[in-house]
Amino acid sequence: MTRERFISEARACQGQLRRFLASLCGDAALADDIAQEAMVRAYVMSDRFTGSFKAWLFRIAYNCFIDNLRRLPPPTVDLNAPEALHVADKEESDAAFRHEELKRALSRIPEKERTAIVLHYFEDLPVKEIASIMDIPAGTVKYYLSVGRNHLKEHIHL
Repeated sequence: MTRERFISEARACQGQLRRFLASLCGDAALADDIAQEAMVRAYVMSDRFTGSFKAWLFRIAYNCFIDNLRRLPPPTVDLNAPEALHVADKEESDAAFRHEELKRALSRIPEKERTAIVLHYFEDLPVKEIASIMDIPAGTVKYYLSVGRNHLKEHIHL
């Protein structure tokens, strides 16, 4: 992969990558650090790239996130960080409340379930790509999505 192509591909999915990481860790500054680490790793390994660039980059970023979890104490989700789910300040109060409740519920479910849900529902990735990113079978992704939805229902009051 040429340097120019890498830059072009990276720019195209940079915002989605940052939003994905912010949703996982709930901290915009930490998400930026992990995204930067992922971009550096991807660039260094760009000569080995094959397939979907976005899925490949998200897998690298997810691995950086997991590495970060191992190094640091468990992350706490900052419920005031609008970056986590891209909540705009101008939304109606009812909609803003629902977003806050969803962010709070996401922060309470296990990391693997949260990852699968964020990638599937917020990034519109198919199960096959999520499986590639998380390095697990597609059936396991479906399981995490199902169990994660049930866990979210337990934490969301309708």
